[in-house]
Amino acid sequence: MSPQWTALAALERGGGTLRLAPTWVPRSFCVPGRRIKLHPHDYYALGAERGGIDERWLSSTVKADNGPLTGPEEGLSIVVDDRGGRVATLADAVEELGGELIGDRLWAEHGGWPMYSKFFDNQGPLPFHVHHREEHASLVGRQPKPEAYYFPPQMNNHGGDLPISYLGLQPGVSKDDFRDRIARFGQGDTRITELSTGYRLEPGQGWDIPAGVLHAPGSFCTYEPQQASDVFAMCECVNNGRAVPAELLWKDVPENRRGDPDFIVDLIDWDANVSASFAAERFMAPISVADLDDHEGRWVVYKADAFSAKEVTVAPGRTAVVKDAGAYGLIVVQGHGTLNDQPIETPALIRHGELTNDELFVSAQAAADGVTITNPSDRDPIVLLQHFGPGNPETPAS
Repeated sequence: MSPQWTALAALERGGGTLRLAPTWVPRSFCVPGRRIKLHPHDYYALGAERGGIDERWLSSTVKADNGPLTGPEEGLSIVVDDRGGRVATLADAVEELGGELIGDRLWAEHGGWPMYSKFFDNQGPLPFHVHHREEHASLVGRQPKPEAYYFPPQMNNHGGDLPISYLGLQPGVSKDDFRDRIARFGQGDTRITELSTGYRLEPGQGWDIPAGVLHAPGSFCTYEPQQASDVFAMCECVNNGRAVPAELLWKDVPENRRGDPDFIVDLIDWDANVSASFAAERFMAPISVADLDDHEGRWVVYKADAFSAKEVTVAPGRTAVVKDAGAYGLIVVQGHGTLNDQPIETPALIRHGELTNDELFVSAQAAADGVTITNPSDRDPIVLLQHFGPGNPETPAS
C-alpha cells in the first residue's frame, strides 16, 4: 500500500479529518509549568539532559531545532489511524495529498502546510528573545517566525511564577542602549528587560508578536500559532535565576557574523518595538463571530498575515455544523463528544507515548462542507481551538 493511499485512507476513514498523536518537545533552558496534562512522572521522559517537556506542538510539519540531541522526528506531528497505528508524519501526508488536504490555494502558494501551533507551558518566564525577519532568516536557510499568543482559561489553573510578559522596547530606548546589553551577554546579568515594558497576562486574552519584535513571554500556559519555523536569538543571559548559554544567542547567525552585536541589533524591527502605541497595535481581545445559531465562535488570533486562530464552543446537548474557509488543525481543550462521528475528548492525564482523542487536522473540503460536532453532555461544553494557515478570508480585519 503506497504512502498516499495510506494517508488518503486515513482521511476517508476520518470523515475528512486526520487524527494526530501528541507531539512533545523539551527545552533544556526551561522548567515545565505542568499544565499540559502530561503525567507528573513524564516531564523528563526524554532524559534530564534534554530538559523538561514544556511544549506540545500541534499540526506541525516542522522539525524542532533543539540542539545536537534532537530526535529525528522531534516536533513533527504524526498521523495515526483509528486503531492508533502510525500512518505518516503530517508533513509526509501533506506532501502526498497536497491540495486535497490543505486546499489548492495553500498548496500552490506554499507547497506545504506553512504554520503550526503549540502549547508552551513554563513555570517561569521565557528569556527575552527575537525571531528573525525574512531577510535575516534567509541568510541561514530558515523561514521567518511571526507568532501570536492566546491564554486559554482551561489551561491556566495557575499563573506560574511570573505571569507578566516583557514585550517590545520602551520608546526612549536607543540602538546603542540595546547593543550594549548584547555586547555584555554572559558578563553577569545584563538586566536587558529593563529596556522593555511588562504587561500583566489575563486568561482569555492574547498578543500578536511579528518577527523582529522582542519578547519574554510570561509564565501562563500559552496557545501559540506561528509560522512553520524555529529560528530565534536569545538576548537575555540570565533569566529567572538561570543562565542562558551564549549558543542560544548565536545559533541562527551566519558564521561570519557570530559574536557581532550589530547583527543582533539588525534583527530588531526598531519602529515596531519602540512604538508609543505598542500595546494598542499588538494586544488582541477576542472578536465574536456574528450570526451563528448552533455554536459560538470567537477569533482569538487575527492580526498576523501568516496564520489565524478561532475558539469554537458547542453547548451541552447541542449538535453544530461548523463551516470554515480553509483547512485547519484543532485541539480540544474542554468537553467530549464527536466530530464527523470521530470521538473527541479532553484528556485529564496523558502518559508520554500514549495516544489521545483531542487533536485532529481537518481538510479544506471537510472544512468547507462543515464538520458536525455533537456534544452529548448535559453539563460540559465542548471548546476547541482551530489554527488556520495564511490568507483565511474569514479572519476579521484588525
